[in-house]
Amino acid sequence: MGGLQGVDNIQDSDTAGQPNPGGAGAASATHRLRSVLAIRPFRRLWGVTYLCSVGDWLSLLALTGLVTKLAEGYRWEGFALSAVVLTQLLPGILFAPLGGVLADRFDRRKVMVLCDLARGGLFLSIAFVGTAWWLFIANFLVGCCAMLWIPAKDSAVPNLLRRPDQVESANQLGLVMTYGISTISGFGLYAIISGIPGYLHLTDRDDVVFTVASIAVVVNGLLYITSAVLVATRIPELSGRATSPKRKQADEDKVGFVAMMRDGLRYAWRTPLVRGLVIGMIGAFAAAGAVIGCAKLYALSLLGGDSAFGLLFIAVFVGLASGMALAPRFARRLTYNRLFGLTIVCAGLSLAIVALAPHLWVALVAVALVGGTAGIAFLTGLTIIGSQVEDEMRGRMVALVQSLMKIILGLSTVVTPLLVTVVQPRTITVFNHPLHVDGTRPVMFGAGVLAAVVGLIAYRQMDNRRIEPILSELFNAIRGKSKSSAGLLITVEGDTRRDTSAQARRLADALRDAGHVVLLASDPELDERRLRSMLSTVDLAGVRAHALVAAAVRADVVEREVRPALDSGALVVMERYVDSPLAHFSAVGSVQPAEVEGLVDWATGRLRPDVTILLDRSPVTMPDDALDETVFGKPGTRAIDNIEHHWRVQRLLTEMASADPDRYVVVDADGTEDEVAERVRTAVLPLFAERRVPAEVQPVVETT
Repeated sequence: MGGLQGVDNIQDSDTAGQPNPGGAGAASATHRLRSVLAIRPFRRLWGVTYLCSVGDWLSLLALTGLVTKLAEGYRWEGFALSAVVLTQLLPGILFAPLGGVLADRFDRRKVMVLCDLARGGLFLSIAFVGTAWWLFIANFLVGCCAMLWIPAKDSAVPNLLRRPDQVESANQLGLVMTYGISTISGFGLYAIISGIPGYLHLTDRDDVVFTVASIAVVVNGLLYITSAVLVATRIPELSGRATSPKRKQADEDKVGFVAMMRDGLRYAWRTPLVRGLVIGMIGAFAAAGAVIGCAKLYALSLLGGDSAFGLLFIAVFVGLASGMALAPRFARRLTYNRLFGLTIVCAGLSLAIVALAPHLWVALVAVALVGGTAGIAFLTGLTIIGSQVEDEMRGRMVALVQSLMKIILGLSTVVTPLLVTVVQPRTITVFNHPLHVDGTRPVMFGAGVLAAVVGLIAYRQMDNRRIEPILSELFNAIRGKSKSSAGLLITVEGDTRRDTSAQARRLADALRDAGHVVLLASDPELDERRLRSMLSTVDLAGVRAHALVAAAVRADVVEREVRPALDSGALVVMERYVDSPLAHFSAVGSVQPAEVEGLVDWATGRLRPDVTILLDRSPVTMPDDALDETVFGKPGTRAIDNIEHHWRVQRLLTEMASADPDRYVVVDADGTEDEVAERVRTAVLPLFAERRVPAEVQPVVETT
């Protein structure tokens, strides 16, 4: 066979090759995450993220504990945590743009290694110097290193993935690791270390307690040094870059830091997508800061005290986690560009409901909605940066968002308590229920309105499908209903046109015999003639030109045949839909896969197959005339007329199947046409055994 060991390594034995045809071409969440974790460089970076995130959370507690031992007293007890947090966040406000410039200019792996080594050395120096003033200076420098490390890491992640649509799953895994697994690990590790005096019954020994606090800081430093070693030796792929004319020109010009920073700001302002993203982030962070600033007083206005505050805190984080988990499901029905602005609008409206809530249970539901929509917006924003922002600008955009988050959150948190004091507290009666009204409710209501307005502006800036009505899409997304109807798209992919054409035709016949309404879309011979006719009218020799013409033919077939059939509820069988042309053009080497994928998305309107049959055949067993098939369809054009090209194509197809195992059915295509057809039929027909023909496309039965 053509080498499918990678698929077996990431599939469960009882689910391998069994896609779910019920969705609109979307793999299950589990398989999407597994397909990302199957990428070795990303998996290793995920582990590095764990080490550094544990170090971040551990440092917060370890430094707070150590500073109280270095400068004892009641004043330090209350000031310690705030001082540690302030000295580590301040660099993010001052130097975040510089970190983005460095991430875009230099080797990102080297930046990460140097920053981790610096952070490790600084934490070790804190333990050995043993003074409060050096603790704060070193912590400030650690924050500076973090502002360089984060943009370098985040902007490198998309280059480790196989496809742009994996960015969202990668961001999900990153957020779970940073704010979930590593948080528990960091706090747990500190609890174990700080409990050593109690285990040894030495709690009355100040020198022992101080030594234990220093041990926590040393462990923190060792975590960062370990991360540096792993990045330097195990993830060389972090040095990779997406090549483009702009990247090459920038490398040649070697512009200065100030010019790069200015170019980044100009790019953010002149690009509608990024401009809308930044505007939306500003509104969202301002509203979030307002909530943080008056959350405690708002809980008191509900007459619930600390218990109400705890419940509200839990509700918002449950909402955040749920929103991040549900974001991919909504993204399958709404484009990211639309989803981002709409979720910010929904978050603002939900926050307005929170401000008007007369009872705790109403507030809890509304707060959970705020958290859920905010979680969707946050993950969607990160996905947009990772998948739609050019690689040479990505580091600066990540740094810009990080800087805005800290500045807007900080200012909003500080200003909100001042605004709250403007309104004098009073108690009113609503539906025979006493309602305590103070400055928190007008402030939160205003923050909600601000977020809704800013979200609407962001939506207008980013909407790339204005000709399509948004309300129907939004209602379908809320109800969990796909845009497409009951129809399913089944594609047959493989190296040669001879194999895919024969098996697509036989599969369509088998499905018809099983009682399904089937359309065999795109007669390959007709498409070939159309492509030859278009190419014969002009002299096109470049790969890009051929790709554009092929995309035009594919777009016509999708609009003219495929979508109407799917809307009617039919099964559509189509050969060489996306994957095979993508693999052939990418195998030539002169076109980047990401460029071809973008062209394919445009041509098909992002219509993805529900099931893809991959014919896995060794090029060694192919007949000579199959090996000599033209790649671009132009008479006399043979891109590569040897077996190496077909090996590359088969390898690329195998990688696609490995990355999305829930959608693919891999069939051994070595053998006669009848043998392969039987394997395809055996693998595919059970998937549709219980599917009924929709009433609107029931075949008419003639009576005599």
